[in-house]
Amino acid sequence: MGRRQLEIVMSEGILRVIGLMSGTSMDGIDVALVETDGEIIHRLGPAGFHPYDTADRALLRKAIATATTLTDREARPDELADAEDMVTHRHIRAIDSFLSSCQFNPGEVDLIGFHGQTVLHRPEAGLTVQIGDGQKLATHVGVPVVYDFRAADVAVGGQGAPLVPLFHRALVRAADLDGPVAVLNLGGVANVTYVESADDNVLIACDTGPANALIDDFMLKRTGIPIDRGGVHASQGKVNESVVSGLMHNAFFLLPPPKSLDRNAFDLPDLSALSVEDGAATLTEFSARAVAHIVPLLPHAPRLWIVCGGGAHNAELVRRIGANTGAKVIVADDLGWSGDAMEAQAFAYLAVRSLRGLPLTLPGTTGVAAPTTGGVLAEPAAEAELAAVAP
Repeated sequence: MGRRQLEIVMSEGILRVIGLMSGTSMDGIDVALVETDGEIIHRLGPAGFHPYDTADRALLRKAIATATTLTDREARPDELADAEDMVTHRHIRAIDSFLSSCQFNPGEVDLIGFHGQTVLHRPEAGLTVQIGDGQKLATHVGVPVVYDFRAADVAVGGQGAPLVPLFHRALVRAADLDGPVAVLNLGGVANVTYVESADDNVLIACDTGPANALIDDFMLKRTGIPIDRGGVHASQGKVNESVVSGLMHNAFFLLPPPKSLDRNAFDLPDLSALSVEDGAATLTEFSARAVAHIVPLLPHAPRLWIVCGGGAHNAELVRRIGANTGAKVIVADDLGWSGDAMEAQAFAYLAVRSLRGLPLTLPGTTGVAAPTTGGVLAEPAAEAELAAVAP
């Protein structure tokens, strides 16, 4: 679909959009279909998941290590170039599979929102890097792609994260929930959206600290499996208060929102003296306590916490968040939402907002000075047109 056809579709209001998300947990790619005008969610369609294999995750870990040396967000040295190629092709495979399973053809999709894989997020240095080639994706699928969502916000002094709060607010409004409500995404890093009420424009968001990242790293190191599935190990362990206290003595927790974290902002502590169960319990308690630490920094204590993301499957983490916040905690699926697909849905929603020049970020969500749009549009005809004029 070229720009003229896309403008015609936009003039009709509602777009059918595929959102793609590969999060800091590095477990795989979430795919979701949303019908929206960028303001109201008209329909949440089917969703899917396409896991990375062991080799993919190993390459991503190497790429993240390499990315720590970057000073130019466009540079792709060593493993970063290989990882970007892998990420792009895995997303192509995920879309092809999703369209086939839904019995859609690409012509029935108006737009794709492609987050890519974050390998570096240091807004204080003006750097945020998400790998994945949006142009290749657009050319392969034959559908316009919006990508590189975070850079514009960081370029004007914002944190570049979290980006999903406007989508969270749209969900809360559609459900007509009594506030204040907190929507908590538990990926590698945890981020929260605070909605004062469904009818209010007060929107505050920030990262709260590690969610799954340290737990996953610890489990991989000790068991070879990068997850405490269901929180089973943590539920059988004893918390080491000294370790948790040490982790909580980090300047990040004193900062008011908005604020954001790189996945590797916290080093895995030395837990060699602890059993697997005690180590998992300790890191799970730390993630939960980090969430609760944001409550005094919000206008009011949330009456309800809605948990989504991979960590929503960790029953022990969810339980500990409830114990630490003293509030009601439910998982997004209890409301008929999809906790697993929510971020992919969000980037479908944000892609339409980007196309329409609507804000993706607000002063209360990323600290940017004024509401800011973002994203880069890749059109499928671009490479063909370049090839046609090439000598």
